[in-house]
Amino acid sequence: MKIDETDRKILQLLTEDGRLSYADIGKSLGLSRVTVRERVHQLKDNGVIERFSVVINSEKVGKRVSAFFEVDCEPAFLVEVAQNLADNPTVASCYQMTGPSTLHMHVLVEDFAALEQFINNELYSLEGITRVESHILLRRFKSRSGLKL
Repeated sequence: MKIDETDRKILQLLTEDGRLSYADIGKSLGLSRVTVRERVHQLKDNGVIERFSVVINSEKVGKRVSAFFEVDCEPAFLVEVAQNLADNPTVASCYQMTGPSTLHMHVLVEDFAALEQFINNELYSLEGITRVESHILLRRFKSRSGLKL
């Protein structure tokens, strides 16, 4: 699917506020509500828009510690480890990265005791992990929720 300038503007508006009505988007862009609805449906049908969601401030709901991990795995265990971590509710995101079978993971927990519990009881218990490196977030300067077009 080719994305034109109108689609880009619709996507930008939805990125800024996913609750905008088709009518409000139409007013901003000089389009009818029906035209906006058809374009949004086409963007969804073609996989450009994967889903609509809410971005929650993790600190305001009690998840005050944000940690990033690099997890090296034996190649034979990479997918199994990744699936176990992805299924863990503490894990906010998990990606396979370049390097020697490396996973990059973001974890959100209430406090350092919960982080220690996660590392010792849930992460280190997984078979196939060869190295774990962690980084604790001190301050957030930018957090992106959606692609800037």
